[in-house]
Amino acid sequence: MLEKMQKANPNIKILPVEDAAFQKYGQIITGYDFSDYLNYMKANTPTPKEGNIYIPSDEKLEAFAVTEKVSADFYGEMPVQVGYCNGSTSSLDALEYHKGSEIDLAVTDLVVLLGTLSDIQNNVYPSDKVEAFYVKAGTAVEFYGPTLHFAPCMVDENGYQCVVVLPRGTNFPLEGSVSVKNNEDKLLLMKNKWVIAHPDSGMAKDGAYAGITGENLKLSIG
Repeated sequence: MLEKMQKANPNIKILPVEDAAFQKYGQIITGYDFSDYLNYMKANTPTPKEGNIYIPSDEKLEAFAVTEKVSADFYGEMPVQVGYCNGSTSSLDALEYHKGSEIDLAVTDLVVLLGTLSDIQNNVYPSDKVEAFYVKAGTAVEFYGPTLHFAPCMVDENGYQCVVVLPRGTNFPLEGSVSVKNNEDKLLLMKNKWVIAHPDSGMAKDGAYAGITGENLKLSIG
């Protein structure tokens, strides 16, 4: 499938997430049994035919024993939330980051588009700095805090499913207005969620800061 995606997108280099180039963005996570997450997702969560659905916290996912292990060991006894992102999207549209690592568990094969926070200069980010990585179903990856990311991209007409683990409270609505003291404050959109959007995207139209320049990258599934 990776070879098919690369042929369909000759202008975008797509690397396997196992490639050394991924190491500046995160790491592959081993040592946890995520089978309960995978089975629940396949049986109980829908994949929309258009757009995506993001649920930041799903109580049934969080009830599985592995959640406690991830909270205790991976996050050093910090509280976590477990949700999911399912969809049929293929565009960059926006990039976000959190102050704390994110775990993404690929339920289906998918592609992630990643960047580095330090490449945002004066709230401008060139889309040609984005790198694409192919993640096989069943693979769990950590995105480090400074890693720019957003919703995955599908690799076939069936769309994608992805479990998302984050520090508890992330991606929920802000309780107060943002007091803008610097450029970063302009990117704060939700709790622990800083977003920079492409001006052509729905995110920009919905109020996210439009600072991505260049092409709004879109992957073809061939």
